[in-house]
Amino acid sequence: QVQLVESGGGLVQAGGSLRLACAASGRTLRSYAMGWFRQAPGKEREFLGALRSGGSTLYSNSVKGRFTISRDNVKNMVYLQMNGLKPEDTAVYYCAADPTGSGTSSYIYWGQGTQVTVSS
Repeated sequence: QVQLVESGGGLVQAGGSLRLACAASGRTLRSYAMGWFRQAPGKEREFLGALRSGGSTLYSNSVKGRFTISRDNVKNMVYLQMNGLKPEDTAVYYCAADPTGSGTSSYIYWGQGTQVTVSS
């Protein structure tokens, strides 16, 4: 079993930056793909990007070039660096773990989410 806890959310002005962190416990995440998602009020959950177990990344077009996913396997942490934030980035952000390592669809462990609010 893997437990994920996100942190780092908050209120930021448009154009600003935030770094979200996802702490994992229960199992090392080295072989997992780690993904970030978000869900805004009234909208479906949106895939933002993933860091595969082999080290490659994939990002959605909505955040490509602005958001970066990284991991620290020693600390069992995953990060989402968000730059150039826009009001439309306001949402609850979630990290998730995919034990297959592919980062495409098999996310079975989820954190509780952290709120990000971007003011205009």
